[in-house]
Amino acid sequence: MADSMTKSELIARLAERNPHLYQRDVEKIVTTIFDEIAAALARRQRVELRGFGAFSVKQREARVGRNPRTGEAVHVSEKYIPFFKTGKQLRERLNASE
Repeated sequence: MADSMTKSELIARLAERNPHLYQRDVEKIVTTIFDEIAAALARRQRVELRGFGAFSVKQREARVGRNPRTGEAVHVSEKYIPFFKTGKQLRERLNASE
């Protein structure tokens, strides 16, 4: 199973690869990008990063679910969920033979 990377690890790696930038500036850039993607999704807008993928919002209709402990029927309200679809270049990179 692959390891995960935290936001702080991403910032550290980007700062290491870009020694001409201060780490605090890299952190500000990364935070701003994530905040802008989140804000666009909150406005139900799609964000496409060519070669990487597209973030969008999908609506889940209200439904009747079940409490797994009791089996009792429970009303689940309508909600919106974030969705990510990989771009072609990213899929090819993930599936390339090493």
